[in-house]
Parts: sequence; C-alpha cells; structure tokens
Amino acid sequence: MPEYAPDPATPLWRAAQVFRLLSCIYALGFQIAVNPALDRPAIGWLLFGVLIAWSAACAVAYLNGFGRRPSWVLAEIAVVLALVLSTKLVASDQWALDNQSLPTTLWATNATISAAILLGPIAGMLTGVAVMIASTVVKGVLNYDLVGNATIVIELAVGLAVGMAAQTARRAHAELQQAARLAAAQQERARLSREVHDGAIQVLALVSRRGREIGGATAELAELAGEQERALRRLVSSVDTEPRAGQMTDIGALLRTQASDRVSVSLPAEPVRLDTRTATELYAAASNALDNVSAHAGPGAHAFVLLEDLGDSVTVTVRDDGVGIPDGRLTEAVIEGRIGIAKSIVGRMNWLGGSAKLTTGPESGTEWELTVPRR
Repeated sequence: MPEYAPDPATPLWRAAQVFRLLSCIYALGFQIAVNPALDRPAIGWLLFGVLIAWSAACAVAYLNGFGRRPSWVLAEIAVVLALVLSTKLVASDQWALDNQSLPTTLWATNATISAAILLGPIAGMLTGVAVMIASTVVKGVLNYDLVGNATIVIELAVGLAVGMAAQTARRAHAELQQAARLAAAQQERARLSREVHDGAIQVLALVSRRGREIGGATAELAELAGEQERALRRLVSSVDTEPRAGQMTDIGALLRTQASDRVSVSLPAEPVRLDTRTATELYAAASNALDNVSAHAGPGAHAFVLLEDLGDSVTVTVRDDGVGIPDGRLTEAVIEGRIGIAKSIVGRMNWLGGSAKLTTGPESGTEWELTVPRR
C-alpha cells in the first residue's frame, strides 16, 4: 500500500465514512418504501446499486488516503448530482414534487462533507447549494419556505461547520509541527553550545591567558584568541533565548547590563523598544565595541554608552577616553585576519540596514556611532 503524508483531518474522514454508511442504510429503507410507486422501479434499483458501489469506492478511497484529492471529490459531486437528477428518469413529476429526490438528500450530503473536509467551508457550502439546485430542478418548483423546508440551511451549516473543523485541525497540526521543530532546534543549539563552551571557549581562554603571560610575539596570538573567546561567549549566552519574529525588546535594558565602574551607560527615561532580532544584533555590536575598549584602549580607559531614540531610528554611541586607533591599524587588522570590526560591528549594522560610523585617532579615544532604522 502506498504511503501518504499524515493528514490531520483523518479523524474527520473516518467520521464521514460512518455517516456515509448510515446514509446508505437510510437510502435503502427509502428505496424499499418508495420503489413500488416509481414509474420505472427496475431502473430505480439499478441506480441504487450504483449508489452502493460508489459509496463503497469512496469509503475505501477516503479511508486509505488516495481519494483525498480534488479530482476524486469533484467526481463524487458529479455522481451525486447525476443520481439526484436521475429522479426524473424513474419517477413522475408529481411524485418528485411530493417526495424528496432520489437517492435522498441525506445521502447527497456526503458530497458536501467531502468537499468541506478537503477544500474548506466555502467549497462545502457551494457543494450544498449545488445539491439543492439539482433537487429544485427535479421538483420543478423553487421553494422559498425556509421554515417548512430547511434543507438548504442544513446543507450550508454542514458545509460551514465541517469545513471550519478541518481547517482548524490542519492549522493546529501545523502549529504543533512548528513547535516540535523549534524545540528540536533549541535542543540542538543547546547541545552545540555546551560542546563549544567545553571545548573551543576553554581552549581560547587558555591561549589568551598564556599568550599574555609569555608576551612577545605570542601577545598577538593572545589578542586574537581573546577576541574570538568573547565572540563565542556572546553567542553561547544567547543560544537559549533565540528571538521570535514580532517580539519587541527594550534595547536600553540590554545595554544597562554593561554598566560597571569603567562603563557609564546613559539611557532615555522611557524604554526604547525594537524588534527582538534587531535589538539583539545592535546590542552585540555595542558589546563588541566595549570589548575592544577593554582590549585596546589602555588599562585606565573608561567607556561611555549613550542610547538615543530618534523616532524613525535608534542610535547607540560607544565612546572611550583611551589611546585611540593609530592610522592604518584597521587595515592591518583586516589583513591579519582580525574580524572584530569588519564583521562583528560593521557587518552586523549593514545586515540590519543601518550604519556604523567610527571616529578615532592616536591619543584621541575611539567613538562608534551605531544607527538602526525602526521597522
């Protein structure tokens, strides 16, 4: 048997086939009761045989999954309408006017249910309308009495209710799958973060510490290791709080965590809320600038962080009173493979659609102006 993707509406398909069985039993009783009064009773039984054969085929197709496609449902609608219209072949006009059309409105509702489950409430209600139009053609009279003849209301209600139930089941299934994928991804990120923390970060910390102790040429290696250690620590610390699209975060609250005796943070009185992803990346860029102050500005340098809410944009300024960056040093850093400025700061701001402006010079300190647009 071929395999099909799990269908969250499977319980509805199963319930629909139970209804189909009951409607066939009802149609049999109706056929036995009215067949003697038909003009062509033999053809009436032949058409009932078609009803039973088609009902069995639909039950097998829907229960096994291969019939859950538009072409099969359209075929069912066509068969149902044909059987309803065939009433004119076996019964007189007066009989059709006095009785419900063959093969009973209850059995014809199976087409409404199938269309609603597969295609939604609109398709289900339209199918119900088509069944009632065929019944009206058989009778030759349009009945406006919705109180005495509420069949059309029932058909519409069945199409709407079943269709919405199917849509709800599929939506809930999709949300459950998404939650499962997010949980699996979260677990994988947590596992990777543990491995990184237990391996790469500890090695980088050791290289950085030992390189500074040895001094000389290894000090350059220690500086590179220190930069990468800090970058990895920021990545690991945020791995368990992966932001979701649409959430808002106060960038000021993030920046406040950097305050210390050597870092002064100035914030507006009101929270400055940004999309969580934007706030996280902006905070990471500002943190990298502060890391550079600790590593390069000198032992007595102080840093000053200023957050400004400009309405359509947000700016974070990171300034220090350290030794500054000598001319040509940034170009040398890129050539040597140091990506702190090129990637962690400028790259992040470009990715956010913002800008990173650097002002520095020998013995004049360093100032980063990081600006992101409001989305």
